[in-house]
Amino acid sequence: MTRAFVFPGQGAQTIGMGKAFADAYPAAKAVFDEVDEALGESLSGLIWEGDIETLTLTQNAQPALMATSMAAMAALEAEGVSVTAASYVAGHSLGEYSALCAAGSISLADTARLLRIRGEAMQKAVPVGVGAMAALLGLDFATATEVAEEAAQGEVCQAANDNDPSQVVVSGHKAAVERALVIAKDKGAKRAMLLPVSAPFHCALMQPAADRMAEALAEVTINAPAVPLIANVRAEAVSDAAMIRDLLVEQVTGSVRWRESMGYAAAQGVSEIYEIGAGKALSGMIRRIAREIECVAVNDPDGAKAAAEKIG
Repeated sequence: MTRAFVFPGQGAQTIGMGKAFADAYPAAKAVFDEVDEALGESLSGLIWEGDIETLTLTQNAQPALMATSMAAMAALEAEGVSVTAASYVAGHSLGEYSALCAAGSISLADTARLLRIRGEAMQKAVPVGVGAMAALLGLDFATATEVAEEAAQGEVCQAANDNDPSQVVVSGHKAAVERALVIAKDKGAKRAMLLPVSAPFHCALMQPAADRMAEALAEVTINAPAVPLIANVRAEAVSDAAMIRDLLVEQVTGSVRWRESMGYAAAQGVSEIYEIGAGKALSGMIRRIAREIECVAVNDPDGAKAAAEKIG
């Protein structure tokens, strides 16, 4: 049985996520404690008892979602399943850091600090109100890319997330993204809507954040992962630590090639995917990409037990 473990990105955050893992598994509680210590604050308090607006700020959401995924991974390990039960790991945007942490490529404390830096750098890269992102539903990637190019008109507008065959997210200057909404509808999009995000991720406007991440990543140890990572910007498996470092920098301005990444997984014979952490948004995308892959969500203790039983 060829399986992959995948880790969610921003948008999956909810107040209370991961609490059931921490209550049920000492190892999961230890994950939140270590992340709190690495950041020098009670991020777990915000996750479990805070308000959703504060949690959704990207510098909080990024380490919070990673911590929740690592708590879910700790629960799986307590149930007897290690990361090496998978042939590949992958993650959506910030989830790539969770995947690398799970595979032993980056330590938990370093991953938490890197994601705090990444969130702050992405937020600072573009003043609030200058950028935007929009989801185009019902257009394929090639058409969405044409929409973005036509909408740019000298500004930045790029296809940022190729999520599944019928959902592409564009990112860039607000006025250009708003033009893209109109053009997309003219080209047959079923829906085109602005997303409630605080910055235009995965486009050229994020270059200052990419530069900051190059500095931050140069200072941490990155090991070869225990299982290969299907990288967002390459949509293929990588295991070389130096290449992973470079791809994490490139990822800040590059497109999240999720549709191609999961297509690659299917082509390698992956037949089971376990979504580890908050929500099950990735499972929905994967079903639209490769219907033959079975998706299992590991987002609570029952999910961890069921997954462990299934993996055997």
